Amino acid sequence: MIRLTTAEKILCAAHKLFDRKGADAVTMRRVVDTVGITSMAIYRHFPSRDALLRRLSDDSFNAVAHEWAARTRTPDVLKRLMALADPYLDYALAHPHLFDHAFSVRRDDARRYPEDFRARLSPTFNVALDAINEGIAQGVLKQDDPHDVAMAWWAQQHGLVALYRAGRFSYDETQFRACYTQSLRRLINGLKA
Repeated sequence: MIRLTTAEKILCAAHKLFDRKGADAVTMRRVVDTVGITSMAIYRHFPSRDALLRRLSDDSFNAVAHEWAARTRTPDVLKRLMALADPYLDYALAHPHLFDHAFSVRRDDARRYPEDFRARLSPTFNVALDAINEGIAQGVLKQDDPHDVAMAWWAQQHGLVALYRAGRFSYDETQFRACYTQSLRRLINGLKA
């Protein structure tokens, strides 16, 4: 049996609270009570609530990026880009609070385009960027700024997800998924060389 460190227990408890009820539910007091540690113990691992939330965000980004990279091991760049679409939508629908905190809520620690993305500080963005760079190098995609293309790709996905979650589609989830996929295929067709 694997024993978790105190920091890992804190992160697990905070993640569960966040996933169920959102960022406002993650208080140091609730996490302390859930883990069963003293009030001072949590601050040895996370100096503030903001630091804890930042770590949750970073861990979520890294986990999603790892999953995307694992699901996109095909040499076909166009298939690789389309393979990124479903996990993004799946994550948005399965973890709405984490998704919103990562992508839809204004945060001082959020990465900014273009400087942070050009510096490769976004693990999720990098997965799409690498596929786009490869597609441009292979002549599969038009010559263009790969960062701008990757941002357009992400914005298309995010915009559709945001509209769906806001009730702007009358589709059920299956119909929306078909619309989402078709819309992304249209974008890829416009990017092809």
